[in-house]
Amino acid sequence: MASTLLQSSIKSLPLLSRGKVRDMYAVDDNHLLIVTSDRLSAFDVILDDPIPGKGQVLNQMANFWFERLKDVVPNHLTGIAPESVVKPDEVAQVRGRAVVAKRLKPVMVEAVVRGYLIGSGWNDYQKSGGVCGIPLPLGLKQADKLPEIIFTPSSKAEVGEHDENISFAEVEKKVGPVLAAKIRDTSIRLYREAADYARGRGIIIADTKFEFGLDAAGNLVLIDEVLTADSSRFWPADQYRPDSSPPSYDKQYVRDYLESLGWNKKPPAPRLPAEVIAKTAEKYREALTRLTGKDLEV
Repeated sequence: MASTLLQSSIKSLPLLSRGKVRDMYAVDDNHLLIVTSDRLSAFDVILDDPIPGKGQVLNQMANFWFERLKDVVPNHLTGIAPESVVKPDEVAQVRGRAVVAKRLKPVMVEAVVRGYLIGSGWNDYQKSGGVCGIPLPLGLKQADKLPEIIFTPSSKAEVGEHDENISFAEVEKKVGPVLAAKIRDTSIRLYREAADYARGRGIIIADTKFEFGLDAAGNLVLIDEVLTADSSRFWPADQYRPDSSPPSYDKQYVRDYLESLGWNKKPPAPRLPAEVIAKTAEKYREALTRLTGKDLEV
């Protein structure tokens, strides 16, 4: 059975921050311990109910992609065992759900890539005929495959705040045109390679987001998580139908449940019934098995 961890409490290392899902600790000046909890956020609100094993699924899935895509862009992994940087009585909190990563300067841009018209992109298209200022052909339906993969960045919000879509010109202003172009081109390549692979495993990656950092030499490095069920929309290819919201392997099941309640999307979030928690845990695990060919290692 997978363990459940709502919030880590590593006392042997200084806590740097708690995100929506990840807790970050300083190992030393050059390394971080990143612990992936079982917290779930929906509509940028952290729910009180954890999803058992979710953090371990996300960790295993991200590590799979980091390894698979390492020739596209360097990543933050060090290969140092998380169990080696904490005290013996803290090992259970990091086993299977943590990494020791390089300490880098984060680029404050969410690199969102879309291959299909869904979510906020679909809402934007209905109002404006495009997504994030990128014009699209008339007559597209919900969940249609886009004519081209598009890069639709957003600002990186603080915990509890909403990310806001920004134009590519705004990214250029934030980080400079050279780095902005590198982030865009790298993100699109990562998405294309991952989507081609996943399609062969029976999964459509509708969209995803990447985060990047810079090392001391100014090199671009892939950080945080990559192509997990939290940062991406995964659809079963055999159930995909345009003109509807396809079933998914991510937290859309929870989002749909919360939408059915008429919740105002502000804290506190409603509690989740046991069947919603169990179904969501099952969907995360199924995505891992389909994509990697391996069951969750606990």
